[in-house]
Parts: sequence; C-alpha cells; structure tokens
Amino acid sequence: MELWFTEKHTDDAQFSIKVKEQLYSGKSYYQDIAILDTYEFGRILTLDGYIMLTEKDEYIYHEMMVHVPMACNPDIKNVLVIGAGDGGTVRELTRYSTIENIDMVEIDEKVIEVCKEFLPQTACRFDDERVHVSIADGLKYVRKKENFYDLIIVDSTDPFGPGEGLFTREFYGNCFKALTENGILVNQHESTYYDSYVDMVKRTHRRIGGVFPVSMVYQAHIPTYPSGHWLFGFASKNIHPVHDIKEDEWNSLGLEMKYYNTELHKGSFALPNSVKEVLSGE
Repeated sequence: MELWFTEKHTDDAQFSIKVKEQLYSGKSYYQDIAILDTYEFGRILTLDGYIMLTEKDEYIYHEMMVHVPMACNPDIKNVLVIGAGDGGTVRELTRYSTIENIDMVEIDEKVIEVCKEFLPQTACRFDDERVHVSIADGLKYVRKKENFYDLIIVDSTDPFGPGEGLFTREFYGNCFKALTENGILVNQHESTYYDSYVDMVKRTHRRIGGVFPVSMVYQAHIPTYPSGHWLFGFASKNIHPVHDIKEDEWNSLGLEMKYYNTELHKGSFALPNSVKEVLSGE
C-alpha cells in the first residue's frame, strides 16, 4: 500500500508527496504537528496539515530570510526572531560571528521539541550561547521593546491560527518602535499566484507600508510551497535593499550558500508584472 501526504492549495489544486513513514504525530495546545519521511523531499514538517519545511528545499527559504538583510547591514548585532521553531533561521544567523545576540520568541514549545528530535538538519544551533529562546507570544513580546534590535525576522505560519496576530498593523508598528535607526524587518509574505492568496498579500503589504518608509517585496522559488513562487517582505527606516547592499563586504565573509548570492539578491527584487500589479495599489 502506498502512503501519500496531500496539502490542499485551493479548492481546485492539491500537492501530494509519497511518504515512506510517519515519524511523529501529535497535538500541542495550538496546532497539529507531524513529521513525515518522504522519498523525494526527505523529512517534512507539517502544522495543521500544511507543509512548513522539507529537508530538500528548506535552505532556500532560510537563506533568503536571513542573508538578504545581513548583506544590507553587516553591522547587525542584535536580532529578534519571531516564530522559527524549526531552527533554520537561527542556524543561518549563527553563521555570522559579528552577531552578538539572537532572541527567539516561539509561541509553541512543542514545535521546538519535535524539530530538535526529528529535524536535526535545521534545529542544530539552539545551543549556541548567543541564542536565547522565549516561549511567548511574539505580538506581546515586541510591545515591550524600544530602539533595541537591528534586525527583526518574522518567520511565522500563515495569517490564521497562532500566526494571525503577526500580520496586524499594530504588530508592525511595534516592530518599528523596537528597531534601531538602521533596523530592518523581514517577513514571509505569502504568494500571489493563487487568487485566494492575493488579498492576504495586499493587506500585509499595505500594513507594513503604512508604518515603514522603505517597504519592498522580494521573491524566491521554493518548490514545496504553494505554487512554488514565494514572496518575502523587506522593510526598514532608511536602508534600501538594492541600493544599499554591501556586496563586496558580504562576499568577503566567504560564507558558502546553496541558494543565496548577491547577484540573486539584487535580482530577487525585480518582480513579475503580475506581482507588481497586485502590490501597486497598496
């Protein structure tokens, strides 16, 4: 008998992966959590039936979340990560010896526990002495900070369930307040490929743009995310992600990447006309 995992993208489209075995299935206070071992994508993490990452392509998402802002401001010392219980974002941040502090706020402790046990590829740097994990609501946590972080990365689930509060104007306003003068906010921004996602993208872009002087969107190809075409948000008080990239300085670090490079960095902000059309009214 063949076992398949199927994620519903829309009422008329689904994405299926053939499964070797289910390694874990459980329910936290917030959501259903599962780890599946698959033939094509290795181990995968699902939350409430949605793919959060696969071992085969997680590096794309995590490299684009972290290295885009780091190449724009190599002086980043103090970082806040909201969500990211799988550990991939923290893993990429710890590659920079110049970063002094990484505060990670995850609402669901069970996600961290499960990923440490079953996804050591991503959850491998929680023991770094610079990493401080708080089990808390990111929305409430960031309210208490002012002029403190050089970088905030919002590595959240979709804008419903536990992650819903991380897509509000109030939250983005609190992030603005928590950032230093040269601070940067990066968030996952969904996709415009399916019509049912468009309103979420518009709303998120409008709310961030209503708070930050610089608010732009960039893209990456992530095969296991809905449509494969995924967007990220870059917002700051005064740093432009293309004009202000410190290309030579970042390349001199000699960090080996599987996806990110500074040429791709610049090109990722050149959006398809269909995406520009969605964002233009916002």
